[in-house]
Amino acid sequence: MKQAIIDLGTNTFHLFIAEKKADTYQTLFRESRPAKIGQAGINQGIITEEGIGRALNVLTYFRQVLDQFDVAPDQVVAIGTSAIRVARNQQEFIDRVRASTGITVQVISGDQEAEYIYHGIRTAGALDEETALIVDIGGGSVEFILGNQSRIFWKQSFEIGGQRLRERFMTTDPISSGSIRRLHDYFQEQLLPLANAIHQYQPATLVGSSGSFDTLVDMWFMHEQGQWPDPAQATFTLPIAEFYRAYELLITKNHAERMEIPGMIELRVDMIVVAVCLIDYVLKTYGIKQIRTSTYSLKEGVLASMDK
Repeated sequence: MKQAIIDLGTNTFHLFIAEKKADTYQTLFRESRPAKIGQAGINQGIITEEGIGRALNVLTYFRQVLDQFDVAPDQVVAIGTSAIRVARNQQEFIDRVRASTGITVQVISGDQEAEYIYHGIRTAGALDEETALIVDIGGGSVEFILGNQSRIFWKQSFEIGGQRLRERFMTTDPISSGSIRRLHDYFQEQLLPLANAIHQYQPATLVGSSGSFDTLVDMWFMHEQGQWPDPAQATFTLPIAEFYRAYELLITKNHAERMEIPGMIELRVDMIVVAVCLIDYVLKTYGIKQIRTSTYSLKEGVLASMDK
């Protein structure tokens, strides 16, 4: 049986098609494409006409892929997250997607999003019995989950994703030290519930979910070994020193210079700047000394949850 998951993120749309063979899923297809539905509208709570146009372009292509792989309509789960969740024109967006592509979008809450991310990370094998702080930095929201391989202790979604932060704080490129200070003040103010939860559960490791964390791993591999990481490997331990090597590069270079960094991709080149500012804040503020990463996230979590 084939199953397709579409993750309609604020910046990027992802298509994942798998086929169940006995008790395991075999990946048939996966691709991420920029749709940037949050661009120019996310902080106003709207998906712009241009954003809807980009979304329809990507989803029309995904529809063709679904047809090529002969995936039945009832085997397609399309998940709408932050940008769609907060959009005043959410229903118009959903109706136009269905009319153009036949894809039905279901919008999930931030809490549900965090739950799926946890299941994705757990499926990747990135958790053990120690309590970890799982972080998923999206374009619209950031999910923080405290848990281990057995259970979730605490979770919350915050509407402080990369697209929102870029539009509010990254007024220059490269980002200025003043902007970084303002970002840190903003994190301190927004993340009070997280600070209380961390005080209670004392995680020793940050586990980063896909997105910018994948790019940090790619940059590390290209720097150390001159090659991309093995696409079959789902988890990595990223040295803290390597994170800070990348951080210094990313906050001191402009868009064109960042594109020249080995391992960088166009999809991530701007968002990663505010993402590493958030990672730096979390590491320093909460005294976390280890970073693990997982290439699995929401899509794999949706798949894992369907199997229960």
